[in-house]
Amino acid sequence: MVTRFKSISPSAPLSDQVAQAISREIKTARLTPGDKLPTEAALATQFGVSRTVIREAVSRLKSLGLVESRQGSGVFVKPAGFSPLHFDARLAVSKQAVIQMVEVRRALEAEVAALAAARRMDADVKRIKRAVESLTQAVKAGGDGVDEDVALHRAIADAAQNQFLISTLDYLRQFLHGATRVTRANEARRADFADQVQREHQAIIEAIALGDAAKARKAAARHMDNAIKRIEQADPAFWQQEGVKLASPLVSKTNPG
Repeated sequence: MVTRFKSISPSAPLSDQVAQAISREIKTARLTPGDKLPTEAALATQFGVSRTVIREAVSRLKSLGLVESRQGSGVFVKPAGFSPLHFDARLAVSKQAVIQMVEVRRALEAEVAALAAARRMDADVKRIKRAVESLTQAVKAGGDGVDEDVALHRAIADAAQNQFLISTLDYLRQFLHGATRVTRANEARRADFADQVQREHQAIIEAIALGDAAKARKAAARHMDNAIKRIEQADPAFWQQEGVKLASPLVSKTNPG
């Protein structure tokens, strides 16, 4: 099967456009498992880009599990299977994207909190309390508390004793860290927001310490729901200035091209 591609425009990173075009051919089954991609030179000619751009695009497709190189033979479409989770960089820097990432946290961390309450040991509770104290001290010292906030939620995840959940959160942290920077920057602008966050953390910790899984799940979900409300209440000036600046690392994390 011979696949021919149209040239592209410079409206977005060229390697992204190439990768997306080839990906569409694969996902719509116009390119099927085992099909060989045109040569690097042929792709460069068809797309009207340099061979460096083609190499970057193919590298991205490999990272997504869509193609593979066979030494001496070329690049082939891989059989269908589990594809690595990825995010569209073009959508990352937006208010809505931050809200959606908090929704991801809500889905995961509510269950993590419930498991932590059911399985926590005394040592886990002590680590969680130390983590929240570190967060409190960081904020009092004038810091944004992002790293301490992430560490607190990781301490809760450790108490859940589910390595699959922990691994999932570890993977997502590179994306969620940017969203946390935005939410905490917004919360730091208002004393009432900061007080709310502190009370919400305390409610989660108390439920875990008591071993009340239902209460912990509810408290963690409420914390994420309120984080979304606080972002929605951010004044336009915050989002136009600080919000976009703080969210911008999300693009560099999701856009290797």
